[in-house]
Amino acid sequence: MAAQTQSNRANEISQQTIDAYRRDGFVRVNGIISKQEAAEYRQAAIAAAAANKSNTVGDIFTQHVNIWRVDEAMRRLTFHPNVTAVARKLAEVPLRLWHDQILIKKPHNNTPTEFHQDQPYWPHNNSTHPISIWIALCDVPPERGCMTFIPGFHNRNDLAAQDLGDARSMFEMCPEMQWESRVTVPLRAGDCTFHHGRCPHQANANSTDEPRVAHAVIFVDASTTYSGTKHIVTDPLGMKAGAVLDGELFPIVGE
Repeated sequence: MAAQTQSNRANEISQQTIDAYRRDGFVRVNGIISKQEAAEYRQAAIAAAAANKSNTVGDIFTQHVNIWRVDEAMRRLTFHPNVTAVARKLAEVPLRLWHDQILIKKPHNNTPTEFHQDQPYWPHNNSTHPISIWIALCDVPPERGCMTFIPGFHNRNDLAAQDLGDARSMFEMCPEMQWESRVTVPLRAGDCTFHHGRCPHQANANSTDEPRVAHAVIFVDASTTYSGTKHIVTDPLGMKAGAVLDGELFPIVGE
């Protein structure tokens, strides 16, 4: 695999970009990794997905959670210096890894990922700056399943977890959101989005002949504690409610 691009992309993130992230809850960052890296990580992701157990969410997508723990190539992407540096600059707080995941939409899957917020699914307390990085490992136009965001609603922290397969779920919880502007963000291979864990977003179905391959990395405040609710990541750990997420599984990043 080619050497990682080592330029500190955080130095290129302007105050205007930071302000946009604060205002809207998401930003696009072009070329977080090089196109060559994206092509190589795409092959690594497909190989890792074939070799490791997946969690299939209906016909929506397959996900491979905490792939960094079993695949060295994907570990390098999860902790890529460009990814961690920009995340720290946008969040402006110390961060730790929550988990990563390969996300694959099969060709012609015919099923979108409906509007939702990420954070309601997570068993977390004391996390006010969760940030998800969604890295395109292939070109992702709208018809292949790029994401659409509803700007400015990342401050709604009172909504329960939404149903990824139900187009009505989020809007029944928050009817006014249905009439807000939506921003669709197509990505070229190597581009990414950073979005707050409460920023509402969805992804179209993949209507193309190629799989949509993306790698997602999720960081949370370093002070985040476990709420005690069930989750695939924390269920095997025997954690007690109130415990800080720390240790080998949740490393501090970007220092």
